[in-house]
Amino acid sequence: MNIKFKPSEAIIDVKNHYCPGCTHGIINNIIGEVLEELNILNKSIGIASVGCSVLMYDYLNCDFISASHGRAPAVATAVSRLLKDRVVFTYQGDGDLAAIGMSEIIHAALRGENIVVIFINNCTYGMTGGQMAPTTLKGQITETTPYGREVDSHGPPVKVCELLETIEGIRYLERVSTHNVREVMKAKKAIKKAFEYVKNGEGFSFVEILSICPTNWRKNIYDSLKWVEENMVKEFELKVFKD
Repeated sequence: MNIKFKPSEAIIDVKNHYCPGCTHGIINNIIGEVLEELNILNKSIGIASVGCSVLMYDYLNCDFISASHGRAPAVATAVSRLLKDRVVFTYQGDGDLAAIGMSEIIHAALRGENIVVIFINNCTYGMTGGQMAPTTLKGQITETTPYGREVDSHGPPVKVCELLETIEGIRYLERVSTHNVREVMKAKKAIKKAFEYVKNGEGFSFVEILSICPTNWRKNIYDSLKWVEENMVKEFELKVFKD
């Protein structure tokens, strides 16, 4: 039999909890494929944050630790320093990383910890019902900004990569997206490069990924992907910040 494709052994064959169309599932699959391709599945340890990613340990066939809200980089730091032969990564949303966990991510980067950080940016608090997040766009309607985010009272959206770009301790920093197949392939290259650097002990590697939240955005999947391309990409430039 000529097998063209087979699922990654890193992905556990179970139904996930993500909403239909959510690109968390795509990103989970990418991470699994990368761990298998780099032959580091059995030596990788993921740190699951609080948010839509909280059950990620049910989907990837590697060790996981569940961290308190925003504290994944601190937990990852401890694991990485204690188990230097392991590849440690966090998986965090914008409500987790860019709000309650902002100090954690900045100081982990300043120390140049040898960890991979996968940062999912969908401009909203997904798991808790669609409230305004630090990354919510100007004018974007959420549960807590029914008339749109107002810069005068709420401030502008936080651009995490641009903040981290000023830090010397970072080995790799890139922002990618998942709004079409071409961008998904670019996202996989970025994630793979980040894991390669940490596998080789080269230091802190961070990939921000623009994602969709059809449920809280109240859009269908097609319109959500289009909204990323027409709005999020204009605010959050897709590029390599450090390599």
